[in-house]
Amino acid sequence: MSDIEEHRKKIEEITLEMIKLLKTRTDIAKQIGDAKASLGMTVTDEEREDALRTQVAKLCKEIDLDQSTASKFLNLLLNESVKVQSDNKQTHLSMFLKAKALEEEGKKIIHLEVGEPDFKPPEEVKNALAEVYDKGYGKYGHAKGIPELRKALAVKENCSEENIMVCPGARFGVYLAITTLLNPGDEIIVIEPAWPAYKDCALNAGIKVRTIKTTLETKWEPSVEQINNVINENTKMIVLNYPNNPTGKMISENLLDNIMQTAKEHDLYVLSDEIYQDYTFMGLIDMKMEDYKKSIITKSFSKSYAMTGYRIGWVVAEPSIIDKMSKLQTLSLTNVSEPIQYVALKVWDVDPFENERKIKSRLEVLVKNAKDIGLEFIEPDGAMYLFAKTKYKDFDATKFSEKLLEHGVAIAPGEGFGDYKEFFRITAIDETRLIEGMKILDTVLKESYE
Repeated sequence: MSDIEEHRKKIEEITLEMIKLLKTRTDIAKQIGDAKASLGMTVTDEEREDALRTQVAKLCKEIDLDQSTASKFLNLLLNESVKVQSDNKQTHLSMFLKAKALEEEGKKIIHLEVGEPDFKPPEEVKNALAEVYDKGYGKYGHAKGIPELRKALAVKENCSEENIMVCPGARFGVYLAITTLLNPGDEIIVIEPAWPAYKDCALNAGIKVRTIKTTLETKWEPSVEQINNVINENTKMIVLNYPNNPTGKMISENLLDNIMQTAKEHDLYVLSDEIYQDYTFMGLIDMKMEDYKKSIITKSFSKSYAMTGYRIGWVVAEPSIIDKMSKLQTLSLTNVSEPIQYVALKVWDVDPFENERKIKSRLEVLVKNAKDIGLEFIEPDGAMYLFAKTKYKDFDATKFSEKLLEHGVAIAPGEGFGDYKEFFRITAIDETRLIEGMKILDTVLKESYE
């Protein structure tokens, strides 16, 4: 008994010493973060992290420690560094909140920063909202969604009702997938530029993000070699988002096949965010759940039907995956709002083609104006954005977006989508306001850099 107590005391002493070292490490990480911010450097340094992983692997062999355990511990430490260094990063959401604050003060703002259709949902939404009370929709329900809606979605997806779960928007589907299928210390691959929620969800769950950086020069296309180079024993998932937010890039069928083959070889989950499936102008490469049993596909009514505020989406996956995700949804929500599910059911038969045509037309106007201004970009294959940079050297899109907001136009700085401080995202909105916003952007750009 005395030996046990002695060992316990040693463990307590070591644990307390580790906490002190963690505090010291966190303070230094914060200092590094402040220095990076002042120099315009990005938070994550993949090369330094890889070098540290190599050192840890070497040490594990020397002291006979399980490398997988040590790697997971290292990932948790690296994540803490990312957290303390990311406090001041500007994203589309932070710019949106600043813009809304200015609007509350009475200032007119042209919103080119937020990914939200600015037209109304179909008339069927209005009619359905008037019916829900008499129809009796407004009770507790199944965590996976009301049977009528799940059946309708299953027909669309050509799968079983057991493969479908209704959730409050695709974002929550992404959160559920990452949180329930991965464990702290695991790794997830994200192809950048990327919607920041993938990183944020992973970071919140203690999961390390390994980024694949694509470039304007490679037309925002990743290579399978890049993906293979970051896969290790802790890699558990890869995220796909096509058409992409923010670039509008669509993936080729051949590249998708190669990525899926890599995922199968390494037994990875594939999380495919297809929220822009109806805003695809070169033909949709639609991933099917039956093609790979570890795929999770998230979709939504938000963009296609202009129902962002209604918070309604769905997930397609194997029943075992759906069961795991629905347990957390039960804990978090009980169930998705029944009245909103009824509305989604009634709008389901509406063809979103007119909205697709509208977004495509706006993107064409946006592309033309961006070319006239002299912005550099790849023309989008879909979605509702343009991801661009200027011809000016040392251009900082974050500082420029702050200045542009003073002139009544909000754009999304590129640093919110990865290591892209020279880029910014513009949303295709109503053509009259879009053209007005682009004129102001051009004027402020020339005043600032010429």
